Amino acid sequence: MVFEKFTGKTLEDALNNAASAKGCGVDELTYNVIEEKAGFLGIGKTVEIEAFCEKDIEKFICSYIQSYFDNAALDGEVQIENDNGFYRITVNTNNNAILIGKAGKSLQSFNRIVKSAVSAQFKKRVGLLIDVNGYKQDRYEKITKMAVRVAKDVRRTKIDALLDPMPADERKAIHNALANMGGVSTKSEGEGDGRQLRIIYTPNKEVK
Repeated sequence: MVFEKFTGKTLEDALNNAASAKGCGVDELTYNVIEEKAGFLGIGKTVEIEAFCEKDIEKFICSYIQSYFDNAALDGEVQIENDNGFYRITVNTNNNAILIGKAGKSLQSFNRIVKSAVSAQFKKRVGLLIDVNGYKQDRYEKITKMAVRVAKDVRRTKIDALLDPMPADERKAIHNALANMGGVSTKSEGEGDGRQLRIIYTPNKEVK
């Protein structure tokens, strides 16, 4: 992807031109100054920048995922919700088994690939989460119900429990589900794909 370039007599002019063309505010732009020309005796001075906004990131994500579908001869419809700079991507497809994989491993890898591609393209860390045919939402409901049962056992036995390894978004779902539960707290342990969530007996924690 080639970032669009904009010029103006000053940096402020160039930014205003970019914001106007993209239909966003100047404060929503990320930019780099490409070239500054001083002109002769101040006449003909110009500033050239390259700039992008969050809408450009959304377009890139859609294009990247669609290219994957096309190359793999898969069908798919992509929708994106921008949650304060975190991109929640919903994919509807007839090939959900291929994209999700066993225990969601293929989806986890696909999420990592797209995230790396977008972050590399825009030279900044971009957070995103891909869900296929509602798999993630169903998964969150399943694992949080399981975690609540385990947490009740932890309170009863006063013995901590270590859950199986799971991705960050699933650990976060459990953490949120147990945040207001008295008598237990949660903590992530381990590295990489082996990172796990420990449910800890916490007798002094009260129900909020």
